[in-house]
Amino acid sequence: MQTILVPLDGSPFGEHALPMALALARRGDMQIALAHVHHLFASSLAPTGMPVVDPRVDALFREEEAAYLADVSHRIATVWNGPVMMTLLETPVAEALCQHAELIGASLVVMSTHGRGGLARAWLGSVADRMIRQSTVPVLLLHPENGTPDLAREPKLHHILAPLDGSLLSEQILPHAIWLGRLVGARYTLLRVIEPVVRGFVVNGVEPVVNVEAQELAWQQASEYVERLAARLHSEGLTVVPEVRVGRPIAEILKCAAEREADLIAMSTHGHGGLTRLILGSVTDKVLRSASVPVLVFRPPEAR
Repeated sequence: MQTILVPLDGSPFGEHALPMALALARRGDMQIALAHVHHLFASSLAPTGMPVVDPRVDALFREEEAAYLADVSHRIATVWNGPVMMTLLETPVAEALCQHAELIGASLVVMSTHGRGGLARAWLGSVADRMIRQSTVPVLLLHPENGTPDLAREPKLHHILAPLDGSLLSEQILPHAIWLGRLVGARYTLLRVIEPVVRGFVVNGVEPVVNVEAQELAWQQASEYVERLAARLHSEGLTVVPEVRVGRPIAEILKCAAEREADLIAMSTHGHGGLTRLILGSVTDKVLRSASVPVLVFRPPEAR
């Protein structure tokens, strides 16, 4: 049985990942794994300045955290009768979650990430950043709303946008996007963004001239690339539309998502050093922070 891991921090903020996780688990006959990372509670400082942990106080916090996970499990049971696992992990947070995902063989991690304004939490966001760089399984990140989530709600997930940069690394998001999309019967848009091909630089406010021939060649190559991929996925019974745009990748990805009413953006991310690609890495990070829809992120093995 496949497993969806949902990290929780004890707040309604983190619980906003649950409706999506439950919707996917219902469709795929999967189990939910709830995880909370326990932090040792230092009740005082030793004369040397080192924190002193009172085992009795720490045990009380563990009991409260275990009770919280049990409460979430009971609430889940009111809307879904599937299996739920509960685990308390030890810090460091991101490392513990990644190791736990591997240990239980999770197919997907679903978690809340950066809110806007006062919604930001201490461990959500920075933890999500580290998760997408360390996790061996895809991570589905959602921007939560205010209030307590409705666990019975079925999130809309009919259209998946997959930006690609022409590399094999970027294409490794496709199996995960297809797996997720098949659960909900989603259609797909494969997007290739090419930056303007120009001659020269901006001088005294004068913009460089577009290299028309090079631009047309880049457009033709990008079109052939996404059309070839779209044809392959179409042969597998999927509804796929190829699209090519000229402009800045981040802006065009977000613009395409809005214009095509995408419900999810699926992207690969890069490793370190020379593996940085046009659409991978920093672009993924910025799309994640700016997108109004969930973002599925996968870091290919070659990039780890």
